[in-house]
Amino acid sequence: MNSKKLLGKRIKEIRKQRGFTQEALAETVNIDITTLSGIESGRHFPSLVTLEKIAQTLNVALITLFNFDNHLSIDDMKIIISNNINLLSDDDIKFVYKLINKKYLEN
Repeated sequence: MNSKKLLGKRIKEIRKQRGFTQEALAETVNIDITTLSGIESGRHFPSLVTLEKIAQTLNVALITLFNFDNHLSIDDMKIIISNNINLLSDDDIKFVYKLINKKYLEN
């Protein structure tokens, strides 16, 4: 899933957790509701100023809007792991190996 879609899903998730409707958030942030809808659906990427307003209105740190971990599919996680395994230090590889090996030994 691309970053725009993940960001939109995250904003929508937090908006709902905070009890905001799209209309209320759009009005508070001073953007059109169709713009917010486009952001939440991943069709549009908001400006930094808009992102800051959204984060402030939802009372979260800006970085929280980019915490997508719970929205990644297993396949996406596997790809990320595979793409980054060669970047790990020897100690990190040993740690991951122990973690994986321990997990399978417990089963």
